[in-house]
Order: sequence, then C-alpha cells, then structure tokens
Amino acid sequence: MNEPTTYGRPTGHETAAVEVHTPTPIVPAHTAPLMPVQPSTIPAVASVVLPDGRVVTGYAIEPAKPEPVAVKPAVSRAAVNIALGGVGFLAVCSGLLMLTAFITALTALVAQLVILVAVIFGGWIAVQVFSAIGHGGGTTVNIRKAVIKRNKFYG
Repeated sequence: MNEPTTYGRPTGHETAAVEVHTPTPIVPAHTAPLMPVQPSTIPAVASVVLPDGRVVTGYAIEPAKPEPVAVKPAVSRAAVNIALGGVGFLAVCSGLLMLTAFITALTALVAQLVILVAVIFGGWIAVQVFSAIGHGGGTTVNIRKAVIKRNKFYG
C-alpha cells in the first residue's frame, strides 16, 4: 500500500481506491473580511495534525477588527455650513445698513455746512453793502468851476 505515487501521471501501480484528505481550516469566531494587519505582539504558534500524520505548524491568523463606525451628528455638515453662511450674510447686511445710514448722515451734515457757509457769507456781504449806505447816502463830490487854459486844467 505504501507504493510511491506521482499525482497527475499514471505509474501503473495505482490502487483502485484513492483517499483524499483535506485539512479543516480554522474558522474565526465571526466572519468579518480578513485584512492583513501587522500584529502588535508575536502570536502563538499553532500546529495542525493532518489525517495522514503530517504536522503543519504556523501562526494563527487573527481577523482584523474593524474600527467602530463614527456616530453621525444629528445635523449634517452641509446644513451647518449653510446656516453659518446665512448668519454671516445677515451680519454683512446689517453692517451695510449701518454704512448707508452713516453715509446719509454725513451727506446731510455736509449739506447743512454748505448752507451755513452760504448764510454766513451772504450775511457778511449784506453787512458790507448796507453799511456803506448808512454813512450819509453815498460819496460826496465837490464841484468847482474848472478853468482850462491852453490845454491845461486849473481846478
């Protein structure tokens, strides 16, 4: 029975019944997909005895533990960004409203200053005009008999 056998080619010494032994794989406790992970410590060496008496030695493969799923916030990130954009827009609008109110007040101040300057300047001119009239009614001119002899004026 212990005759040499070459698998795949007939040798002429085959027996009628062929026994095929397949080892039973080590099944992990849960069926998560296996991912290669660098072990943190050196794992223990595991040995498996096959039905034909051979011993296969190797390391037991620990299945990779998936990281816990992050808890999603109650409000999505996009909604928070949109809300913050709205708050910023309102802040800018109120600032612009204050800016327009400032510009309106500045314009009114400039207009009042122009009117004040016109009133003061106009009043000064009026004082100058009416003060000349109050001195006796105008410029006094003394007229004498002038004598012109030989293109000479004797006044």
